Amino acid sequence: MTTVTRDIPLNSDDEGTRTRQLLEREWLVTNGLGGYASGTVCGALTRRYHGLLIAAYPSPLGRTLVLNRLTEVIRFPDGSTLKFGGDQKQGGALEFHGMEYLAGFHLEDGLPVWRYQMNGTVIEKRLILVHSQNTVHIIYRLVSGAEKLRLKLQPSLHFRPHDAPVDLKVEEPYIFSAVGNRYQIASGGNPPQLRLVIEGGRGTFTLEEKQTTEIYYAVEHARGYDSLGSIWSPGYFAVDLALGQDAALTASTESWETIRALSPAEALERERERRRLILAAADPGARSGLAAELVLAADQFIITPAGRHEDSVRARAMGDEIRTVIAGYHWFTDWGRDTMISLEGLTLATGRHTEAGWILRTFAHYVKDGLIPNLFPEGQNDGLYHTADASLWFFHALGRYLELTGDRTTLRLIMPQMRQIVDRHLAGTHFGIGVDPADGLLRQGAEGYQLTWMDAKVGDWVVTPRRGKAVELNALWYNALRFLQKWSAEEGDQAYSQQLGSLADQSYRSFNQRFWYPEGGYLYDIVDGEPGDDTACRPNQIFSISLDHPVLDPEKWPAVLGTVRERLLTPVGLRTLAPGHPEYKATYSGDLRARDAAYHQGTVWPWLIGPFVDAWLRLHPEQVATARGFLEGLVEQLNEQCIGSISEIFDAEEPYQPKGCVAQAWSVAEMLRCWLKTEP
Repeated sequence: MTTVTRDIPLNSDDEGTRTRQLLEREWLVTNGLGGYASGTVCGALTRRYHGLLIAAYPSPLGRTLVLNRLTEVIRFPDGSTLKFGGDQKQGGALEFHGMEYLAGFHLEDGLPVWRYQMNGTVIEKRLILVHSQNTVHIIYRLVSGAEKLRLKLQPSLHFRPHDAPVDLKVEEPYIFSAVGNRYQIASGGNPPQLRLVIEGGRGTFTLEEKQTTEIYYAVEHARGYDSLGSIWSPGYFAVDLALGQDAALTASTESWETIRALSPAEALERERERRRLILAAADPGARSGLAAELVLAADQFIITPAGRHEDSVRARAMGDEIRTVIAGYHWFTDWGRDTMISLEGLTLATGRHTEAGWILRTFAHYVKDGLIPNLFPEGQNDGLYHTADASLWFFHALGRYLELTGDRTTLRLIMPQMRQIVDRHLAGTHFGIGVDPADGLLRQGAEGYQLTWMDAKVGDWVVTPRRGKAVELNALWYNALRFLQKWSAEEGDQAYSQQLGSLADQSYRSFNQRFWYPEGGYLYDIVDGEPGDDTACRPNQIFSISLDHPVLDPEKWPAVLGTVRERLLTPVGLRTLAPGHPEYKATYSGDLRARDAAYHQGTVWPWLIGPFVDAWLRLHPEQVATARGFLEGLVEQLNEQCIGSISEIFDAEEPYQPKGCVAQAWSVAEMLRCWLKTEP
């Protein structure tokens, strides 16, 4: 199998363009536990989340930043030196060292590779995380030029939760200890404890403590957060780098026994093999090219959650493993809604059917009062259940899983939970979620809660409360009823199946009577809402066509699809609100309140291109090439923000700047799913 490569040339005659390439493009490597390493191409720290090792700890710690960066200095045989790296200073000024020698950056099977070229000498740097470990290897190779160089590496750190402010004070001083070639840094007697090892010719360590203050995190400043922090270094490593050979620094929170089990070179080869196996298991159309890149990007989101010991024991007792989906990097944890929407693209399109089953059975265990968790907060084991749609997306995910795998055993195992979801919605459950017996439509709403996927909230302000009968919730409700009707009949419960069929018929009639907005030629976003029926033109109406069991009368499909295409479609997804509405926001920027005010008020979400493509092909099954064209704008984004992945959101108007999480599960999942669906 050929290597999957994405090359990002960094040579530019325009200084501003090169600076943007170095500062605004980011890379991401994950470890299958929720931990990660991430940074800018040039190494400048611009986000609180940037670091070479963010370890995933069990609760109550959660993900913890343990190694921020390495400062690199090369000493040539003639005694001259060259320093690499730098920072963006407050006010925007840049302080880079040696960046003119950074000749290229590329992803090789999804892993970052830097190439430095100076005076005929070429050095490559690679970074990997060991799968299912909190271990990072940074590997250097002298490719050509000088016979030998001396490499100096200065690690700097700031132990803190990865989402904590950059100016968080460390309560206890750092303690550095060394035994032989084993070095350890701690702060007090509790985790985190960082272990360091240098490998290569004549590796040494020099103790030289240094506190670097006023590190300026430019992105945090732009987002309205504290942006000046400090990092501490115990000293520096030095190692000989011979022509054609490797030197490596390993940093880990694992035991010494675990760290020593694989050399850096062995770890790199095992990770390459793991990635090759992932590609070999994927859909045949996803084993090369762009689709293969998306398969590797999808792998970043499927994790075994650190902690959750009881869940893991329960799963293994029945022969399963616990798996879940990180909704987005850097700051999201696992969310029920995002998991169910992403499941098909992340696991079914990638051939990871067994893990799909594990995820579905894991979430079935969490069903409580007819709901699955909205999210699991950082560093906690218990989920929060404030969501009206995640449980309904569960039916969608299970339906796609069964269609592909035919796994009746899983269906039978979780049928009681699926019935519970429907029955509790009929009887009414928390947060005002329940079916109105008068028309069979699903309503939701509780003061102070944001229950649909449009869930922005700042303090007590719910930006888009959408209390009432939401259009996509009722499309999902109808879809769920039809699925459960079918499954119940197949499992021999004809009476329950007939009851569900009657409920679905009522829901269908009421939906088409209530949601059609004749003056606009599209669907209301909310009916029976607090201020009445909401005429806002939003993308939520597309689900009335796109789901497996469309609730909208086919006669209305062309009008709805045409409106969405004309008013909401962009090259990178669908706007969340049509221009012209009083609440429409063209850009997503400013502090938290300003950003959340725009989050679902115009801001483009790329994952919505998936249901749009589904709806398009339902109306125009012969226009596959046109459907593929709707994805082309996202292809270009694989070179932007997080290289090789797709961002959470984009501004609503040109140039459609990427914003939010740099890598989002459902963005990647829906892009991959639709890319395969629209193959020529």
